[in-house]
Amino acid sequence: MPRNNLFQRDTLSERPAAVEPLRYIRKSHPVSALILESQTRSHWLPTLCRGLAMLPLPVLHAIGRALGRLIYVLPGRYRQRLQENAAQAGYPGASFARRSAAEAGAMILETCRIWFRNDDSIAQVICDDWDVIDTARAEGKGILFLTPHLGSFEITARYVARRMPLTVMFRTPSKEYLRALMDSARSTSDLTAVPASSQGVRAFMRTLREGGAVGLLPDQAPSLGEGVWVPFFGRQALTMTLPGKLAAQFKVAVILASGERLPRGRGWRLHLMRLPAEMPDNPAAQAALLNDAMETLIRRFPEQYLWSYNRYKTPPGAPPRPAE
Repeated sequence: MPRNNLFQRDTLSERPAAVEPLRYIRKSHPVSALILESQTRSHWLPTLCRGLAMLPLPVLHAIGRALGRLIYVLPGRYRQRLQENAAQAGYPGASFARRSAAEAGAMILETCRIWFRNDDSIAQVICDDWDVIDTARAEGKGILFLTPHLGSFEITARYVARRMPLTVMFRTPSKEYLRALMDSARSTSDLTAVPASSQGVRAFMRTLREGGAVGLLPDQAPSLGEGVWVPFFGRQALTMTLPGKLAAQFKVAVILASGERLPRGRGWRLHLMRLPAEMPDNPAAQAALLNDAMETLIRRFPEQYLWSYNRYKTPPGAPPRPAE
């Protein structure tokens, strides 16, 4: 496989963790999108986020959960998809769906604090699994962190970056007000952010070749069809092959990471889980192994998974979906 083609599709389909909450505000419901788009000319978002960041974390979580429940009760595709995806994983019922919607709202608002009160937020992280990272580093290997849309993926990356160099990839937002927000957010972080371009691809490859660490969001359907169909909670989902390619070419340690949101605004607990050192050679087997590991991690605190994401879609150019 030519080296320059390793990331060309899957990586460029990735969205940065920092952009995800805002994207889901806009995508979750037409009313939310209308409110957001009507304000784009005022460039109020960085100021608003900085203001929200000054609130205590328990207050932010309470407001976010209330907003999440409000959006959930509005009729629309958001509620239907959340219920369907949660039920597919074995979590049926409106009660679970309402709790999950509330946690999505908490995730959105806590991001303001993580972005603009970085030190205070990192101080509220508990991690009992850091030996997983120490072991991988002692082996002299690069590390590929895979952070699904579970809990706070923002705090996960920033906590790791405070303790070791970490490179993540971002896509420059097309909206000017989002670019301003992202510039402000990145200025508070220890992360090294590289663009989703050939420049970013080269930086990723260089980092792994030198034994460094990079981070990706693994549970998104590749937008250009560069993936394989494998089960995710018992249903065929187009799954990116990028993590397997990385692991195979650079012989890196693959570690799933997620920040569990603790009750009563106490902060977050960082969960780290390493995948087997020897990845299968077959891309479908690699992707199935990754999905199985993500399922295990998600079941630790399933209400905090972003069930509203359209995980089972068929992107343009995707291979035919196999029979269920």
